[in-house]
Amino acid sequence: MWEARAVEGRGDELLAWARAQVPALDAAPVRRETLRGPEDRVLVITWWDAEYDADLPELPEPDAGLAARAVHRWRFEVVGE
Repeated sequence: MWEARAVEGRGDELLAWARAQVPALDAAPVRRETLRGPEDRVLVITWWDAEYDADLPELPEPDAGLAARAVHRWRFEVVGE
């Protein structure tokens, strides 16, 4: 999971930038969802057919001046119901 907050007023630019990065990854995820939230936040969730600690491609940091802070990244694993 990748989450970034845009500099105020640049949420649409950050969203477009994040969408453009996913096809450029070295490998394609099984599934991907891109979401937007309040305060110009953008969230990209990817699902991979891999072990939890596998070496997977990551979305990079946005261009300078686009993000208000460093990107947050987390990994999760699917658990049964």
